[in-house]
Amino acid sequence: MGADKTHGAEKETARLEAFSDGVFAIAITLLALNLQIPHIEGAGGKWALAEALGRQWPSYVAFVTSFFTILVMWVNHHGMFKLIHKASSRLLFANGFLLLMTTAVPFSTGILSEYFNKPGANVACAVYGGTFVLISIGYNLVWRSIAGNRALLKPGASEASISKITKNYALGTPLYAAATVCAFINIYLTLGICTALWVFWAATARDL
Repeated sequence: MGADKTHGAEKETARLEAFSDGVFAIAITLLALNLQIPHIEGAGGKWALAEALGRQWPSYVAFVTSFFTILVMWVNHHGMFKLIHKASSRLLFANGFLLLMTTAVPFSTGILSEYFNKPGANVACAVYGGTFVLISIGYNLVWRSIAGNRALLKPGASEASISKITKNYALGTPLYAAATVCAFINIYLTLGICTALWVFWAATARDL
């Protein structure tokens, strides 16, 4: 019976990770749908296409920022689950909320790309930053459901790793909230903070 329980727990965790990986993969793929092929009126000049592509630079910035953000999110998610050997209902629902918000990233990226150079740019940036506030909350819910129930952790999980992840994730929500507020002051500041944060998560993920 003991062996069966261990096997079942491992299988449950593997299914949870596989499902999460699929959602991350779909979300990161959908980002490409926001990259539009420009249509040139009339014959156009020799460099008309190059100019039209250049005018779409906000879409490229939003795409690259969101792509690497989701990539780093996936890396951190993978790092967390390396410390787990079984799941709980609380963890499953917390992870579900995180994945729900992850699937919203292509939508908020599309809004940002469309309105970056338009009057609605501030609201678009606020929606973009707000999405990552909710994602950060999702990460904290997932991690706290794990750290709050040590039975879910592998026996070899160190207190140093647990403490470091807890402190790192605690930074995300207030900083992304600040980026969201900054959208009504300067949209470039919002993008700068969001970009700096995924660089930070990428750097800290190496130690997970």
